[in-house]
Amino acid sequence: MPMSGAARLIVLRHAKSAWPDGVPDHQRPLAGRGRRDAPAAGRWLREAHRVPDLVICSTARRTRQTWDLVGAQLDASPEVVFEPRAYEASASALAAVVREVPERRRTVLLIGHQPGVQDLVLSLVGGGDDEALARARAKFPTSAVAVLVLPSAWAQLAPGTAALVDFAVPRGFAATR
Repeated sequence: MPMSGAARLIVLRHAKSAWPDGVPDHQRPLAGRGRRDAPAAGRWLREAHRVPDLVICSTARRTRQTWDLVGAQLDASPEVVFEPRAYEASASALAAVVREVPERRRTVLLIGHQPGVQDLVLSLVGGGDDEALARARAKFPTSAVAVLVLPSAWAQLAPGTAALVDFAVPRGFAATR
């Protein structure tokens, strides 16, 4: 089992987005469900003691909105980098971004898009929680959160080297009157 001081990579698929007519993909906002689910993801991170010290977020409107709602639920103010390379990125492109993380960062939250986020998680996993892995492999829905523990430096991130220790799909609920 990795030491408690090991680096953690938390991969979050953005919350549910809307598809308004005439709006370019990069500018699509969150849907109502996304605005409910993103805070639930933030609460899950806080309650599971998975608060990042660095956030790498795609520049798309829906990922930025997801971060705003997630971050509002945390008892911390991590550094946030809005990374253009994370928009519609492949697993290998996302891994390249993560390899650039400074070693002083111990918990990094990466907010991105399908299929890159799921492909990244599945490519990095070399062990861990089998049930969580089966769920992540079957479906990586909006607001899904995968937590991986890395055995070595960020710069050495490679396929099959991380342990998947948690996979959750936090959901928010509409207020009832």
